[in-house]
Amino acid sequence: MSKRALIVEDDINIAELLKIYLQKDGFEIENAYDGRKAVELAESFRPDIILLDIMLPIMDGWQVCREVRKTSQVPIIMLTAKGESMDKVSGLEMGADDYVTKPFDPKELIARIHAVMRRTDGGVEEAEDTGRKLTFDKLVINLDSYELIVNGEKIDTPPKELELLFHLASFPNRVFTRNQLLDEVWGFDYFGDSRTVDVHVKRLREKIEGVSPKWELNTVWGVGYKFKLNEE
Repeated sequence: MSKRALIVEDDINIAELLKIYLQKDGFEIENAYDGRKAVELAESFRPDIILLDIMLPIMDGWQVCREVRKTSQVPIIMLTAKGESMDKVSGLEMGADDYVTKPFDPKELIARIHAVMRRTDGGVEEAEDTGRKLTFDKLVINLDSYELIVNGEKIDTPPKELELLFHLASFPNRVFTRNQLLDEVWGFDYFGDSRTVDVHVKRLREKIEGVSPKWELNTVWGVGYKFKLNEE
């Protein structure tokens, strides 16, 4: 069964170039040339990945990302003409999985698409084999079902956030540097930088901070992060 990709790009030449490369790679394609159509197709077409430009008519890429994230955790790669780090961080904070700065090499973009999809699809398959589930006070991290249960309530969490929390919680009280987490959670084929880890930890904290006195997600200043178990 072919994978589906939604290309959201108002520059017709870029959109057609992306379509050619992705179809050659076996994807079924839909194009959206404005933000409103992108949100509609994200729901009706149900893509396996979205390539999302930022500068769009009607509704920009930031708004599209926010709207899609209300109902779906489909992987999103932002396409931006702006290379500034704040644009990249903003996209990640809104739920994007990766970003590519224009002009881009189509082969590199295809590599990033495969990397993102391996991290989502591959992670689920692997979890079925290994039965990965961690339980703490008021917290369940389940990679069998890719669910985060906080205080008895299921919390929508992107796959990468869940994998990061699972990795930290698998080694309680161990400190990981940002580069270690990029290598061990994102993998060698990730093209981003260490700020990616900070953004994901920030989003995780919004979901789990203060839930239980028995554990916490700690910043170790100048080093990285750890999942700390507190003594009774």
